[in-house]
Amino acid sequence: MRTIIVGACSDLGVNIDGANLGPVQLMNDLKAFYKGESMMFEKDENIIKSRNLSDRRKNEYEIEKFNSNLYKNIVDKIKEDNFPIVIGGDHSISIASALASAKVNIDVGMIWIDAHTDYNTFETTVTGNIHGLPLATINGYKNSELRFYHQGKVIQPSRTVIIGARSIDEGEKDNVRYSGVTVFTTEDIKEKGIETVMDEAFKIAGYKTKGIHISYDLDVIDPDIAPGVSIPEFDGLTLDEAMKINEYIINHINDVLSYDLVEFNPLRDINRKTEQIALNLLAQIIRAAENKKKWEQKTYY
Repeated sequence: MRTIIVGACSDLGVNIDGANLGPVQLMNDLKAFYKGESMMFEKDENIIKSRNLSDRRKNEYEIEKFNSNLYKNIVDKIKEDNFPIVIGGDHSISIASALASAKVNIDVGMIWIDAHTDYNTFETTVTGNIHGLPLATINGYKNSELRFYHQGKVIQPSRTVIIGARSIDEGEKDNVRYSGVTVFTTEDIKEKGIETVMDEAFKIAGYKTKGIHISYDLDVIDPDIAPGVSIPEFDGLTLDEAMKINEYIINHINDVLSYDLVEFNPLRDINRKTEQIALNLLAQIIRAAENKKKWEQKTYY
C-alpha cells in the first residue's frame, strides 16, 4: 500500500513555541530512507500567536483554518488509497487527521496514546490551550467550532481508547468519566503489561469498525527519556514500553487506517534524544505501512 507522510507544522494549540518545528526536522531526517510522497503544511507566518493566560480560546480561528486545509488534503489522499502518517505539530492537528479518516472510512475506532486525556471543552479548559481539547472534539463532545469543516460521522467514544494517561484537569474529569471512552493509565500499563492493554484497546477500538486511527503523543514517554515535548509529565512510560506499543501496532497494521505522531518539540530536546525516538517510531510504521495489504477482513469484531 502507498504511504504518504504529512507534516502538520502548527504549534498554535499550545502557548509554548517549538512543536511547529518538529515535522520539518523529522521529515528532513526521514529523507535518508523514505522516498515516497509527502506534503507539508505550515502555519501562516503572519499569525500573531496568542499566549494570553486568560484567553480560553487561544488561536481558535487560526487552528480551525489550518486544520480545515489539512483535513481536506488528507481526505483526498485517503480516497486515493494512501495510508497517511501525519507528523505534528501539537495535538490539535489530530482533529483534522482523525476526522479525515472518519470522513472516508465512516466507521472508525481510535487509540489515543497520551499522558493527557485531551477531553477539555472551552468551558472546562484551565489554560485555553486547544491541544487539550482535540479528543473531545473528535468524539463529538462539544467544541463544534473546531470541526466546522467536517461533514461526516465523528468517532464514537465507545470505540475510543486512551493509553498512558496520568494528567487530567479537574474540570476535565467529568467529561472523561461520562463520555464512554476507555482509559488505561500509566499505572494500568505497569500492572497489566503492554500486551494485555493493547489487546483490550484493539478489541474496543476495532469492534464493528472498519479500522483504527492511531494518535501517538510523545509526551506519553517519561521526560527523562524523551524531554523534547511542550508539556512534559513525569512518571511516564519507559522507552521499552513505548516501543512495544508501536510494535503491537505494527503487528496489527492491517487493522490500522491512519497514524499520527505529535508533540515533538526540538527546542526542548536534549542531545536529540526525543528526535531519535520519534525517528525510530516513524521508521517502524513506514516500513509496516508500505507492506500493508489492502483491507479485506478485520481481526476484531
